[in-house]
Amino acid sequence: MQGLRPDGYHDLESIFVGLAWGDTLWVERTLEEGGCTIGMDWSGLRESGSVPAEGAFPVDQNSVYRAVSRFREETGFQGGIRIRVEKRIPLGAGLGGGSSDAASTLLALRCLAAPELAQERLAEMALALGSDVPFFLQGGAAFVSGRGERIVPLEAPRGVAVVLVYPGFSSDTGAAFRLLDEARRESGAGIGGDGLELAAALAEHPGSWPYTNDFLRVFLEAGDTDRGRVYREVLEDLRSLGADFAGLSGAGSVCFGVFGEGSAAENAEQALSGRMARADQRYWVQKTFPLAYSGNGVVE
Repeated sequence: MQGLRPDGYHDLESIFVGLAWGDTLWVERTLEEGGCTIGMDWSGLRESGSVPAEGAFPVDQNSVYRAVSRFREETGFQGGIRIRVEKRIPLGAGLGGGSSDAASTLLALRCLAAPELAQERLAEMALALGSDVPFFLQGGAAFVSGRGERIVPLEAPRGVAVVLVYPGFSSDTGAAFRLLDEARRESGAGIGGDGLELAAALAEHPGSWPYTNDFLRVFLEAGDTDRGRVYREVLEDLRSLGADFAGLSGAGSVCFGVFGEGSAAENAEQALSGRMARADQRYWVQKTFPLAYSGNGVVE
């Protein structure tokens, strides 16, 4: 990832890979003109312990509500909408839960209310909602740069499984960026390398991937030492259980391991789940797979 831009955003250089696991949204039109009802089902988060306290998630901060509002502003659509969101992605996990929900909402609304709407306009709405949102309009795998608007599709890795480990706490993305900026000011260091060369490596075996996460380096070297210790332990556990590649997703807090053997991923999921249960830790473990392409698959 590059440094701070004049507009206050950061230039990204990141590999995004969609996974065959996430939240589920049901979107339907109603007869109530201008109405929008959003029901949040948090039960899928109980295992991870990231269920928000009542009242801690104001509706105007909900990414789905913001997507509906943006779509109405840009298209003039005032039809009634009812949405139910079944959350599975832990909050503050670095997995793009809110961003993917926003993108899915835009795709569903286009299908229901404005099928003629150009993809370019939808992408502009997505970028206004967040830097990660445009990617989730297409899914699959991609090299994402700029503020998030430059997306180069890539072939998703094949024949691998991914084990996600949520360490029992969330990560504040804004705080993570501030910590990263502070570390760079003190060291004068930036990021090197050719982003597109890094992107080309995705087709190679995970064991040879050259990827690093700027946030992880900062967490391990400075700042919240307890957080760094937990990340280090989880990543070491994943590697010891056979992960060909292990890293931190986004700004955290989920760590992940990529396994070339499905049986190794299955064993790692079971071993980590059992280990956490015996230690009475609030870790949560999930095995999944990369998605080759998602596109409009959210709309039926």
